[in-house]
Amino acid sequence: MKNNHTNTLNEAIELLKLKRADELMQLKDQYHYTYESFKPINLIKKTIGQMAQSQEFKTNLLSNVVGLATGYISRKVIVGSTHSPMKKILGTVFQLLVTKVVANQTEKKIDKEMQNN
Repeated sequence: MKNNHTNTLNEAIELLKLKRADELMQLKDQYHYTYESFKPINLIKKTIGQMAQSQEFKTNLLSNVVGLATGYISRKVIVGSTHSPMKKILGTVFQLLVTKVVANQTEKKIDKEMQNN
């Protein structure tokens, strides 16, 4: 009878050792996963990926690109390639105003389109 209890205890000990080894392996895997996820490059990749999926980010990016391009083109058309510092300053101010107005209008139109769909 004592031999039977000893065998049962030995089996239980072996099962616990196997369970411990398995849990240790899982803990090590989780440690490596966490370590990798906290590396700066991986944090940056994850953040950029989340931003790229955000509809608001896409809307802002598109409206800003359109605004910047329109402002730059309008400045080149109005000022041209002048050497006058005053015209350059006025051209830059004009470019900033056009960029801001066009970006705001583009964003409003995109938001309206999204609400209609």
